[in-house]
Amino acid sequence: MKKKIAIIMGGDTEESVISLKSGKEVYNNLNKEEFEPYQIHLFRDKWFLIDENNHEYSVNKHDFTVSFSKNQILKFDCVFNAIHGTPGEDGIIQAYFHLLKIPYTGCHFHHASITFNKKYCLSFLKEFGIDTAVSFFLNKNESFCEEKIIKKIGLPCFVKPSRSGSSLGISKVYEKKDFFYAVEKAFKIDNEVIIESYLKGTEVSVGVISFKNKIKVLPITEIISKNDFFDFESKYSGKSQEITPARLLPKVEKKIQTLSKKIHQILNLSGISRSEYILVNGVPFFLEINTVPGLSKESIFPKQLKIAGIPLSDLFRNAIYSSIGWK
Repeated sequence: MKKKIAIIMGGDTEESVISLKSGKEVYNNLNKEEFEPYQIHLFRDKWFLIDENNHEYSVNKHDFTVSFSKNQILKFDCVFNAIHGTPGEDGIIQAYFHLLKIPYTGCHFHHASITFNKKYCLSFLKEFGIDTAVSFFLNKNESFCEEKIIKKIGLPCFVKPSRSGSSLGISKVYEKKDFFYAVEKAFKIDNEVIIESYLKGTEVSVGVISFKNKIKVLPITEIISKNDFFDFESKYSGKSQEITPARLLPKVEKKIQTLSKKIHQILNLSGISRSEYILVNGVPFFLEINTVPGLSKESIFPKQLKIAGIPLSDLFRNAIYSSIGWK
C-alpha cells in the first residue's frame, strides 16, 4: 500500500516563495508508484491541501487530517518538511507533529530550535573548539553602548537577526552612524540580534546528508556575490556566482569536509543540513547552518547532489523511510 506523504511548504516569512518551489520539487521527484504525495500549504492564517486542479481543501489543525467528504478523511503516514524559516526550520512545526505522533523528515524539533537560533548555535559550537567570528548578542529593549560593541567587534561588521533565514534583516555596517539603524532593522525580524566581526575571505557552502545509514559530505560550493555580501537578492535573483566543486586546495577541502561532518554530528542532526563558512587563510570560520535548505532547481543543495551523483528521488525516499522505518 502506498505511503501517504504530506509535503508541507510555505511558512510565515518572505522565504515562503522559495519554500513553495522546494515543495514542488519534492512533489515532482517522489516516485508516484511508491508514494501518494500531497502538496500542503501552511501559512499563518490558512492551512490547505492543493490538488492538481488547484482545488483547495482545508487542513484540520487538531489532527492534521483533510476531509474530502464526510466519509473520506485523509490521514498521512509521514510529513516531508520543505518549509524554510519559521515554523518549519525552528522546531515549531516539528514539535506539533511530534505531539500528534506523525513521523516527519529532517532533524528533531529540539535540535532545530538550537540550529535555527544563531545565538545558541554559535555559543554551543564554540564549546567544541569551532572557529567563529567575534560576536556580541543583544535582546530587544536592552540598553547597549555602541562604543563598547564596536570596540569589541570592529568595523565593518554584520548585524543579524538571531532567528532568520535567507539573509533577511541582515546589514553590513561600515560606519558608526549606520549601526543603530542596522540594529533596528534586525529587531524588526527577531527580538534577539547578533553582531559579528567581518571576516575577509572566501565564502563556501557545504551540504551534509544522512544517507543509507551513513553521513556523507557533498561537494563544496564556492560563493561569489555580486552584491556587498550574499544577501537575499544574491541568493534568489541570480546576483551571485556559485562554483561547485569549489576551487580549493585538497588539504583545505578535506579540512572543511571533516569540520562539516563533525558539526552535523555534534548537533546530532538527521536528514540533511547545509553549513556556511568564511575561509580566512585556509581556516574555515563557521557562520550558520540550515536544516531545511532550498531544494528548488536554482538552489545550491540540489546542484551539490547532482555532482555527487545522488538523484533527488533517492534522497527524498531515504528521508521518508528514515522517518517512518524501512520496509
